[in-house]
Amino acid sequence: MAASEARALERLLAGSGFTEKPAGLALLSGPGAKLHVASALPSRAAAVAHLPTGIEPLDRLISGGLPRGRLTELVGRRSSGRFSVVLGALASATSAGEAAALVDRGSSLDPQAAIEAGVEIERLLWTRPRRVKEALAAAEMLLSTGFPLVAVDLGLPPLRGAAPEAAWVRLARAAEVEGAALLLATPYRVSGFAAGAVVRMDDARFAWLGGGAAPRLLAGVDARLTLDRELRGSARGGATLSLHVADAISRRRDRGQGTGDTKRNRSSSDPSDLAFHPPVSALA
Repeated sequence: MAASEARALERLLAGSGFTEKPAGLALLSGPGAKLHVASALPSRAAAVAHLPTGIEPLDRLISGGLPRGRLTELVGRRSSGRFSVVLGALASATSAGEAAALVDRGSSLDPQAAIEAGVEIERLLWTRPRRVKEALAAAEMLLSTGFPLVAVDLGLPPLRGAAPEAAWVRLARAAEVEGAALLLATPYRVSGFAAGAVVRMDDARFAWLGGGAAPRLLAGVDARLTLDRELRGSARGGATLSLHVADAISRRRDRGQGTGDTKRNRSSSDPSDLAFHPPVSALA
């Protein structure tokens, strides 16, 4: 290395030869300016808290409940019990004294059934958009107002007015900024890589009572829960969720609801309407 080059390198390392830029210095020394070492910044994974859903297999599968500050996508077809999980999450949050919001594109909510499922209806805000883009806008608005839990149920296909993947990334970012749990219930995957966790509900099996010429009654449904993806990269896992009509009826009787509610419950044709604090099985 030539002597002139060596001297230039020495001046550079000593900090001489630089021209001061007042505007740049003002950014670093003005009110509220802070410099941090990158290694000292808090880890996102370490800061994640969870909101339990009250459904044991699901809570175990996603490390204790819905992660706050992240989007959790729950994928399940019709009659898989998907909306029952949404009700369970709403009941868990509202019974703990937190406000919750439901963006119900499929108009699946029965307020009376929600109350019987344990949802404190006075702590729940219910909105019913018609299109997916409207549901996205409503969810983002609700997150910005500070709801600790926002659940979005997109209903049944076709999902008219589907949004691009960038829109889901923006929604996930809104949940992260507000530290809110965001539950997205869909008939098929829509959020792409924006989801912090993806849980599928597959292999629904129905149990029936009766036979012969007599009408058969639905006794329950079992659904397989599979963790497809989690932001922290944990291994795939599975669990079985069981929903039983008999347990729902006995709970109603214990609450003194009477025979009228029991008959109405038996006449329901959608298993998602039959899950009131469902019994659960252990992890598979």
